[in-house]
Amino acid sequence: MTTYRLLIRPEAEADLTDAYHWYENQNEGLGAEFLRSVEMSLVSLRKNPGAYQKIHENIRRALVRRFPYGIFYLVVHTTVIVLAVLHARRDPKLLKIRNP
Repeated sequence: MTTYRLLIRPEAEADLTDAYHWYENQNEGLGAEFLRSVEMSLVSLRKNPGAYQKIHENIRRALVRRFPYGIFYLVVHTTVIVLAVLHARRDPKLLKIRNP
C-alpha cells in the first residue's frame, strides 16, 4: 500500500491557522483539538486519497471529524495537494481561485 506524499499549499496553511485561532479564542485547548482532528483526516487521506468524494472536476473533499470543516485536495501521481481547509458554510467557489 502506497502512502502518498502530502503538500499543503500556503493558502490551506492560512486556513488552518485562522481556524485554530478562532477555536482557541472560543475555548482554550479547542484549537489544538481541531488541529488533531485535521491531522487524523490527513493521515487517512494520505493512505487512501481516492476514498473521498470528488466535488468538482478532480478536487476531492475529506470531512474533518467533529468539526464542520472540509479538506479540499487534488491527487497528482503520488502526491496529495491540499488546496484549502474550509468551514462547511464557506463558498466552495473559492477553490476555483486556488486550483493550480
